[in-house]
Amino acid sequence: MQPSAILRKQQLDTPLAGGSGSVVESDVLVDVQRVSKKFCRDLKKSLWYGIKDVVTDMNPWQRRSAALPVAPSGSDLRPAEFWAVNDVSFQLRRGECLGLIGHNGAGKTTLLKMLNGLIKPDHGSITMRGRVSALIALGAGFNPILTGRENVYVNGAILGLSKKEIDEQIDGIIDFAEIAEFIDSPVQSYSSGMQVRLGFAVATAMKPDVMILDEVLAVGDVSFQAKCFNTLAEFRERGTAFILVSHNMHQIARYSTQVLYLKKGKTQFGGETDGAIEHFLRDMGQAEFEAVHERTDWSTVYGSGKIAFTAGRFRDGNGVEVTTIEAGAAVTLEIDYKRNADLQAPPVLDVVMRDRDGILFQGTNAMSGVSFGALPKCGSFHVSFPSMPFNSDYVEFFFSVLDSKTSEIFDWKRHVRLNLGSRGVQLGRVLLPVNWGCLAGAE
Repeated sequence: MQPSAILRKQQLDTPLAGGSGSVVESDVLVDVQRVSKKFCRDLKKSLWYGIKDVVTDMNPWQRRSAALPVAPSGSDLRPAEFWAVNDVSFQLRRGECLGLIGHNGAGKTTLLKMLNGLIKPDHGSITMRGRVSALIALGAGFNPILTGRENVYVNGAILGLSKKEIDEQIDGIIDFAEIAEFIDSPVQSYSSGMQVRLGFAVATAMKPDVMILDEVLAVGDVSFQAKCFNTLAEFRERGTAFILVSHNMHQIARYSTQVLYLKKGKTQFGGETDGAIEHFLRDMGQAEFEAVHERTDWSTVYGSGKIAFTAGRFRDGNGVEVTTIEAGAAVTLEIDYKRNADLQAPPVLDVVMRDRDGILFQGTNAMSGVSFGALPKCGSFHVSFPSMPFNSDYVEFFFSVLDSKTSEIFDWKRHVRLNLGSRGVQLGRVLLPVNWGCLAGAE
């Protein structure tokens, strides 16, 4: 009998040759079939389970089930265990890039560690062909006490390079990393960006067939990021396959040929890039909405209460109450209030509009030269926007009413949500009218 988890790595002495011919079996560099991995939340139980599993695997008469990859079931879990990755499958061919997306804790890093051979799956099979280079964590594989130069040799050896190969490439690695003046200093004195540059330089020096990148390029400066992505483009032209983990949907959309969206360890969506990103953003928006919806509590006053917000709503350009508008359309925010005390000065309404990436608008009526004057006992504030040209699936409003002289907060409300639709095909946070052209110049 064989254990149910199979990890096969076909390591070649030289990189696989590229090619643009028809797809054959050798074109598949990564083949993942129904892979699952479980962990234990309790340390003592985890140690005990580990000992039992080692003993079981060493005993040919009591090995843990069967030869074929199978999907896990609830009965496979012991007390305090959970599935970090659950029945995940995909294939990756030469020159392709798999974008791996999902919330924190979705199982992305666990899957990458299995692909890199750092941990083995409990179920399923993984077949890797050719040289595999992985940058899974910042500074992974670096000894902080050793110098950068010493770490190049150690890390290169771990990745499969001989000392002769490293000797031939050491100058190029140092030049690429742009840290020549620090190369003989201990790595513990390096900034995070310097560690990323050195790690990436070593990883690319081995000219891998499969490259795994887990968010590490987000740390370097823009110049180095451009250099990295140009290097990846050169590798891809030669047939290198990539697995790119990023929370930056712009990078995922630009570089991925397919996307795997994981949610709580399971495949939520696997396939074409646009569909996966749309699915992910829709789920993320719904999750965020559910998380904050109950916090918009109109019955509770967050402030001194001299003015209290009692309700709020959005109206479109025709005055119809809405919860969703088309991107670029007009909208008015109406906020009902009740004044519970006499005021010494006209109040100020402060409004902030955010999407998931940050502030889109912040302003007050005073900034616009508008005064509310003597405020009636009850009424509603109106804040109108002729256009909402934002490339997001929603925006949230945060607003407070204050004393114009002392900045005393009378009331404050958060997370009042307006959904946006029909964002079109542009990337970026703002939808702008655009005309494209190309004019011939003098030769």
